[in-house]
Amino acid sequence: MEFGRKISNRRLNCLPSPPSSSSTFTNPHGMSAMHARRRWSPPMILCLILFLCSVSLSTSADEFQQLMKFKAAFENSNPTTFSSWVEGNSVCNFAGIKCDSNGLVSEINLPNQNLAGTVPFDAICSLQSLQKISLGSNSLSGSIGEDLKNCVRLQHLDLGLNSFTGKVADLSSLRELRYLNLNHSGISGAFPWKSVENLTNLAFISLGDNPFDPSPFPTEVLKLEKLYWLYLTNCSINGRIPKDIGNLTLLQNLELSDNKLSGEIPESIGRLKNLYQLELYNNKLSGKLPNGFGNLTSLVNFDASTNQLEGDLSELRFLTNLASLQLFENQFVGEVPKEFGELKNLSNLSLYTNKLTGTLPQKLGSWSGMLYIDVSDNFLTGPIPPEMCKNNKMMKLLMLNNRFTGELPASYEDCKSLNRLRVTNNSLSGIVPSGIWGLPNIAHIDLSSNRFEGSVTSDIGNAKSLAQLLLGNNKFSGELPDEITEASLLDSIQLTSNQFSGKIPENIGKLKKLSMLDLDSNQFSGSIPDSLGSCVSISQINLAQNSFSGKIPSSLGSLRSLNSLNLSDNKLSGEVPSSFSSLRLSLLDLSNNRLTGRIPESLSIEAFNSSFAGNPGVCSDDMKSVRHCSSSPSSGNSGHVRTLISCFIAGMVALLASLAYFLLFKSQKNDKSENPLKRSSWNMKPYHLLSFTEEEIIDAIKSENLIGKGGSGNVYKVSLSDGKQLAVKHIWTATAVSNPGDRNSCRSSAAMLKRGKSRSPEYDAEVATLSSLRHVNVVKLYCSITSEDSNLLVYEYLPNGSLWDRLHTCKKIEMGWEMRYEIAVGAAKGLEYLHHGCGKAVIHRDVKSSNILLDENWKPRIADFGLAKMVQAGGDWTHVIAGTLGYIAPEYAYTYKINEKSDVYSFGVVLMELVTGKRPVDAEFGENKDIVKWVCSKITDKESLIDLVDSSISAASREDAIKVLRIAIHCTSNNPVQRPSMRMVVQMLEEAEPCQLITITVTKECQNIAIQEGFKC
Repeated sequence: MEFGRKISNRRLNCLPSPPSSSSTFTNPHGMSAMHARRRWSPPMILCLILFLCSVSLSTSADEFQQLMKFKAAFENSNPTTFSSWVEGNSVCNFAGIKCDSNGLVSEINLPNQNLAGTVPFDAICSLQSLQKISLGSNSLSGSIGEDLKNCVRLQHLDLGLNSFTGKVADLSSLRELRYLNLNHSGISGAFPWKSVENLTNLAFISLGDNPFDPSPFPTEVLKLEKLYWLYLTNCSINGRIPKDIGNLTLLQNLELSDNKLSGEIPESIGRLKNLYQLELYNNKLSGKLPNGFGNLTSLVNFDASTNQLEGDLSELRFLTNLASLQLFENQFVGEVPKEFGELKNLSNLSLYTNKLTGTLPQKLGSWSGMLYIDVSDNFLTGPIPPEMCKNNKMMKLLMLNNRFTGELPASYEDCKSLNRLRVTNNSLSGIVPSGIWGLPNIAHIDLSSNRFEGSVTSDIGNAKSLAQLLLGNNKFSGELPDEITEASLLDSIQLTSNQFSGKIPENIGKLKKLSMLDLDSNQFSGSIPDSLGSCVSISQINLAQNSFSGKIPSSLGSLRSLNSLNLSDNKLSGEVPSSFSSLRLSLLDLSNNRLTGRIPESLSIEAFNSSFAGNPGVCSDDMKSVRHCSSSPSSGNSGHVRTLISCFIAGMVALLASLAYFLLFKSQKNDKSENPLKRSSWNMKPYHLLSFTEEEIIDAIKSENLIGKGGSGNVYKVSLSDGKQLAVKHIWTATAVSNPGDRNSCRSSAAMLKRGKSRSPEYDAEVATLSSLRHVNVVKLYCSITSEDSNLLVYEYLPNGSLWDRLHTCKKIEMGWEMRYEIAVGAAKGLEYLHHGCGKAVIHRDVKSSNILLDENWKPRIADFGLAKMVQAGGDWTHVIAGTLGYIAPEYAYTYKINEKSDVYSFGVVLMELVTGKRPVDAEFGENKDIVKWVCSKITDKESLIDLVDSSISAASREDAIKVLRIAIHCTSNNPVQRPSMRMVVQMLEEAEPCQLITITVTKECQNIAIQEGFKC
């Protein structure tokens, strides 16, 4: 009976609404509605009702079954979403389901539900009244199959932000479709335009961020007269923007960024009067902004950055509704229009890296206030506009590398929202407003390379977010306030080349995050605070060229992260602290002080030969560059005791040596397989503390341990008894080089080591260079072992071989972009250290992927310094051609002169290898072409950079790879002057860090802001 009651109720709901008494309609037989009704008998009406209700029940049951198939496909990935999808509950009450007035399913709305699996389109497209499918932002997979064509009533389809594969099914049957979103859905193959052109009701199309086959702009889309939204970013579209784009007069949003578009922006685009957003960034567009562009008076957001646009900005002066204008990395010239000062909504302005001149409008941002402005790397002059932080909204004020003059406006000391202030390398002057030092949200203050004066005020104690304080190369003076230690997030303090005086604040140890303290070339005095040893994160300390006095704090020896310590040219006295023995330093400079006493044994190595110059009172028994300790004056009984001890030790050494010789001679006499190596007189020079002897090394030089052959010698793998592994290189001697054919045989190691009686220039170069280097990205040289006829170098062993092997040989491995990026950054830091961290710059001269070795964690080391040279006082120097084909900088061929920029060129080639997967020289490039010319030819031919990326790099990482390829192109400029320094290369690479955590909705923001500003996405 309960079931019967339900049926009865349902039957009552099946009754059609009677027409009103005043209305009539004609039935198929020509009878009026009233006449027809009079001829229906009650039994006939009851039958009709029963029939209609049975059909409704059947349809409802069928829809329930189809939805159950949908549930079964996804329930395991998110059971909570489907908790209401149970028998006994009306389908219209299912979560995410809507029904029409007839109780039939009209919408499936389940976006962003973590659904994973394949969509059963056959099931949901059997829902006869289905008008909307919204399943975006899930993890849907499989293909968008042919069954979708059965959703003939569909008006809204959103499958974006998923992981589908393959081509899109034919959509031409979906003639009622108005909204189509397949953005970043994973689909590929040919563009689905042929099925779209028949969908004349389409008003919204979003097909961007999919790896479609390259194709021209689809002219079919120009027939869709109702279109108001067109998103085709990152779709591999090439060629020109069609002239008829202006026919889509209803367009409000047009996004064509990250494609391969070339040529000029068509003049017809000025007819799109409703356009509020136009995104064209990262193409190869050229020419000027077209005449009539100023007619786009509804435009709010315009981004055409990273193209080849030129001309002036005059067409933009009429766009009174602009809120965001981004034209960075183009070739615009002329002045910023004065009308920009009247743009009341302008809040984001990014014009960096153009050729703009003149002054900025002084009313710029004075209406509602800027959020950020970046006009860096232009030729702008005049004062900084004073009111851009009106309403306290500005976060970033970036004006690096221009010619601005005048003072920092006082108004900015009240800009509480500001977090980045960078005006490096201008001609600004005057006293910095005191409130700027203490802005609560400021993270970066970079005022370096200007003419500022005055002091850092006590307000800096309020800068609780400050991480970087960069004030170098100005005229600042006075003492550092004690309050600076209250800025607890400080990471870098760089005050070099100013006129600061007084003491370092005693409480500097409170700065636990401080990694760099650079006070070089000032007038600081007093003692170095002992609390500096509490800055546990510090890696670089440079206090050179000041007037510090007193003893060096022994607490500095506890700084485990310290990599570089420069205390030179001061008035420090006392002994070098014994605690320094535990430091792992790549740079140590204590020269030109008043130090005395014995240098700790661990620092008495050739790497630090010049580190103690100008300290007559220090001594060492192991270093040639300072006084021998035994030559120091001695008196009284202590001198006699030392003499007796020395004599006793010398006697014991002589006795043990005689005994060893006797035993060795006896052993050799009884050994029929006499080894000539053991008769040699060996000289081992350690450059680190060693846990092995020369005998262990020599005994392991056997043909079965040979692991490599190079242009200057063989390399052997040595396994010590304690499990440690080493690499030993035998440098070819003069005689060996004269017989190069012997290099290709694995003859007796003893025979090879007997060749020649003079050390090669490569050996001397490698020892002289590597023995003085200390860096995590430079291969470690433990010691050298020489005899009359043998030259051996003992290195750390790097088990993963060379980058060349991993990219180009049978040892090739699948390397994702993150690994390649980390290798690029590490190798760059190694070269940066060689060029900038070694006193005199070290030019490697043979930078290539085969000289970048990989440790067990795939971290890179720069290796093989056989051609390296220290830069002399004159800068460049001349030598015979050296290097490897494909990596040699072009200027070397006609000048024979090299400097650090030659290494930068070679490193740029390595970056191209990492991005493209290609060898530096390959027949694929064509006659007389190397990888650099090949890349440049592709750009010249208007090919997209993305086509150059190694196909094994995932599509999601290719934009990140393109950033590095741009750096590589910069490094390989024909003109050495235009190449960046390795310090700049490292900075650019760090700013190009992969943005793996950024969601698709803010990726462009990452590109436009993070890359240029060093944000870590």
